[in-house]
Amino acid sequence: MIRGLLAEVPVVVDADDARRAAEAELSDPAYALAQPSWFDRAIGWLAERVADLFDGAAGLVPGGGFGVLVLIAVLVLVIVVVRLRVGPLARSARRPAAVFADRSRTAQDYRDAAERAFAAGELDAAVRDRFRAVVRTLEERGVLDERAGRTADEAAREAGGPLPSARDALRQGAELFDAVHYGGRSATAEGYQRLAELDELVRRTRPEVPA
Repeated sequence: MIRGLLAEVPVVVDADDARRAAEAELSDPAYALAQPSWFDRAIGWLAERVADLFDGAAGLVPGGGFGVLVLIAVLVLVIVVVRLRVGPLARSARRPAAVFADRSRTAQDYRDAAERAFAAGELDAAVRDRFRAVVRTLEERGVLDERAGRTADEAAREAGGPLPSARDALRQGAELFDAVHYGGRSATAEGYQRLAELDELVRRTRPEVPA
């Protein structure tokens, strides 16, 4: 009888009791195991953004999704080609190297080697050796000191002071040497002839003594 009366008495639960009951229920480990990890949530968010971007592009590019894939493939191919063609030139421009690998040869040795290479149609080798003949001539005449590790640009800049009439031709010759030897550019017969003229110019020009 008493148990029946107690069952009919209403139970009043206030806000604090409800909060504590909810916290106790949610603290059950089963809920934590059921929730996705932060990594899963991040991957899901990223996948949604990519899907939105893909859907948006598909509406603008002819062919829909397939057109987007083709466009991406073309862009990747262009990037690869640009890296292959421009990369070596840019690296060589940032890292100039020395003119001479062998300092035992004379200017005439380099000059003869250049003429043989030019006659054989080996224009790259002809340009390299003719510019080396120019620099070695400058050293043999005392215009430049014999210093290992000098770059083509340094040789042209240092020799341009005592030989002002050859300054522009020296600079252009150094640029041609670097472009062919380190930049992968193909030499031309015209370029070689300009170096041959530069060679003759530095051989007959008397250095100017600073006042």
